[in-house]
Amino acid sequence: MKHDVTVVGAGLAGSEAAWQLANMGLKVQLIEMKPEKKTPAHHSDLFGELVCSNSLRGDSLANAIGLLKEELRHLGSLILRSAEENRVEAGGALAVDRTAFARTITDALENHENIEIVHRELTELPEGPAIIATGPLTSDGLAEAIHRYFDGADSMSFYDAAAPLVSFDSLDMDHCWFASRYDKGTADYINCAMNEQEYLAFVEALSTAQQAEVHGFEDKKVFEGCMPVEVMARRGVDTLRFGPLKPVGLKDPKTGREPYAVVQLRKDNRQGSIYNIVGFQTHLKWPEQKRVFSMIPALKHAEYLRYGVMHRNTYLDSPRLLDACYRARKNPNIAFAGQMTGVEGYVESTASGMLAALEMGRKLLGKEPIGFPTHTAIGALAGYISDSTVMKFQPMNINFGIIDPLNYKFKGKKHDRYLEVSRRALETIDQIAASL
Repeated sequence: MKHDVTVVGAGLAGSEAAWQLANMGLKVQLIEMKPEKKTPAHHSDLFGELVCSNSLRGDSLANAIGLLKEELRHLGSLILRSAEENRVEAGGALAVDRTAFARTITDALENHENIEIVHRELTELPEGPAIIATGPLTSDGLAEAIHRYFDGADSMSFYDAAAPLVSFDSLDMDHCWFASRYDKGTADYINCAMNEQEYLAFVEALSTAQQAEVHGFEDKKVFEGCMPVEVMARRGVDTLRFGPLKPVGLKDPKTGREPYAVVQLRKDNRQGSIYNIVGFQTHLKWPEQKRVFSMIPALKHAEYLRYGVMHRNTYLDSPRLLDACYRARKNPNIAFAGQMTGVEGYVESTASGMLAALEMGRKLLGKEPIGFPTHTAIGALAGYISDSTVMKFQPMNINFGIIDPLNYKFKGKKHDRYLEVSRRALETIDQIAASL
């Protein structure tokens, strides 16, 4: 088959991209290295393999992930259709029979008249037009080729060492305050005080909490350059008080004195709706993070938008390298999709593959770009990964903090406000769907 566009990688992003391009009438060459070569995370020869959980998370439109899934459904997503067809009971979450799910995706792609499948490993980027969607465990040869393509330097990160992110709305401001250390500059940090009893209990819980398993594809050397907070806690009861929980130069406005220890939160987006727990890189299991970090009084009821993670994860410095269509700024004929762009999660990867494919397909067909607005979840993700004001870029799940807020004052509970944000987004998505 003489093809119009190449898609590299048949995970969730690549499978979705190939499907969308093929449905636009374009001839697609889909290159997948399995079964010729697999990463240690892969066990199946099927496309769209879920290597971790079988859950695509919640379905409620009061949750950003629920909105993202509904947007994909409205736009005819192969991945969401396959998930619905192979759904298993999981309460309010969309969970799937992972083998049947992957089989449905594989069959759909193998039987599409506009898709030619090639099983081989690439060690150089194709000339384009092409979408590269090889995931966070991109093979060494192709990862090196991508690194060279973007002129090396700081174009790629090879380890994900991220602290948790929490929603500003969920913080207990009775136990924290805005200030800068020594009152220098603007009050850019939220300071969460702990007394001696609270601190000692926290250190004890942190020292004994369960760590996540280290899989074969992960590199333990990451710990040498970025020490997890639980490792610091085990090195001595006061280690954290002389490190990330140092109270020096911070006075609690309620007492006028320095607290025993202070956990600092730093704004993580321009809107101030998301905050990073400073210095809290961690390898704890996610339920343990919630249990232990909730012992910090200001975080007792915190909503975690992203838990801390620490593992090998090849991803691009996308704000410097990609535009809001996931295309390389240096060459719009080469686009990237999936977790290597900095979107985190199954559904987010799918969304990036869809947007990259729709925009590239329209370009190849001589049509105007869609330009997904950032008040939609799909557009917000693309806006986040291409936002050049983000200096220390880290992968992120979809959340309402990166979706444009309502442009009017909404009277009602947060739950109802989120539903209104979702209603507005889906209205726009339906307009886009009708124009395709």
